[in-house]
Amino acid sequence: MREIVLDTETTGFEPAEGHRIVEIGAIELVNHIPTGRTYHQYINPERAMPAEAFAVHGLGDDFLRDKPRFLDIADAFLEFIGADARLVIHNASFDMKFLNAELGWVERPPIPGDRALDTVALARRKFPGSPASLDALCRRFGIDNSAREKHGALLDSELLAEVYLELIGGRQPDLVLAPAMERTAVSDSVTAWRTAPRPTKLPPRLTDAERAAHARFVETLGEGAIWRRYS
Repeated sequence: MREIVLDTETTGFEPAEGHRIVEIGAIELVNHIPTGRTYHQYINPERAMPAEAFAVHGLGDDFLRDKPRFLDIADAFLEFIGADARLVIHNASFDMKFLNAELGWVERPPIPGDRALDTVALARRKFPGSPASLDALCRRFGIDNSAREKHGALLDSELLAEVYLELIGGRQPDLVLAPAMERTAVSDSVTAWRTAPRPTKLPPRLTDAERAAHARFVETLGEGAIWRRYS
């Protein structure tokens, strides 16, 4: 099964107001294993970068001026994501709205909405009531996001790939026989990437206060409580 973990950066919140995509980053997974193939592209939005967007992304007009337009990279991007790979996106409705607006402006067919898997919705189902931002999920799973000083599409895709694998139960490569794949370049924007192992094991999440509260609760259950047998 082929999946593409994807993120975009934009000049604002609404394509209907003239806002555009300025960066796309994507990571390829096959059977939940990163293959080493990525797509990364900065894009000239053909409009001035608002100050608030520059503060978030750190991408200014001077940097983006000589980058290709979306029209110039649309076919390479569509080739990388393919016709049927699942698109794993954090807050998928936002990115899909922009991608399909950009595709429409260059007369390319839209990406069907049912191709997208929203990791925000997945996290909220798994951890109801808990924060579901990418930073919050990195903290929950002990994923190092210290390099994320500003939003960047490829870095966010790399972090999201790790978060996604944790959300679906953790990566178990020894249980999956993934087909061998050549690292063929889709465009000059495709580079090699692999997740790095954690340098240290995750710390215990159970606090002393929680242990004490559990012990008090067990005391109320009587001598036959199953927890007493294994304490």
